[in-house]
Amino acid sequence: MSLVVINPNSSQSVTDGIARALIPLQGGIVPIRCLTLEEGPPGIESQVQADLTIAPMLRLAAAQSDASGYVIACFGDPGLHALRDQTALPVLGIQEAAVMTALTLGQRFGVIAILPGSIPRHLRAFGAMGVLDRLAGDRALGLGVAELSEPGRSLTAMIETGHRLRDEDGADVLIMGCAGMADYRDTLEAETGLPVVEPCQAAAAMALGQIALNLTRRPKKGAPND
Repeated sequence: MSLVVINPNSSQSVTDGIARALIPLQGGIVPIRCLTLEEGPPGIESQVQADLTIAPMLRLAAAQSDASGYVIACFGDPGLHALRDQTALPVLGIQEAAVMTALTLGQRFGVIAILPGSIPRHLRAFGAMGVLDRLAGDRALGLGVAELSEPGRSLTAMIETGHRLRDEDGADVLIMGCAGMADYRDTLEAETGLPVVEPCQAAAAMALGQIALNLTRRPKKGAPND
């Protein structure tokens, strides 16, 4: 059995970053496997790109015969509810999990998005979750997925954006709004003085907890809530 983490874009470097982020959660009873969706775009930067990954992502998930649960490792959570329809196993999206984790660490969360075009998608999701009144701000780095691989440029932009979310918007907890950026988390926390939620870590931790507790959205017949 394993927790299957699916990167819906085709960039192996992003998947490698996700795997590094999850090292602290490895070594338990349930191993974590990170997969790359080869049919996906190099980076998911629009709603249409996100939606086009859903069908192949569902097929990839269905092919994992040893899965005990799944994490969709894209901040737009593409196909989250479709995969939950397809399986009774735990399914976590990194955006939803990051927000839920942030709500336990602060009163108002700020999101560091990658591009301005990502923000409307985030706001639609936050509205559906009913958490807009806890959102301090959502600010974009102005860097595409490929550009995030430039460490100096990415980290400088993240720190500047984190300061604006803290000082201008009143955020007291930050969310990294893209998978594969965990290498910058410790420095970002040190520079802003705020807790920083890395979304893949948040989702994997929740998924492992649900697997350990045998939680499912479809209780077995005869269960107390049946």
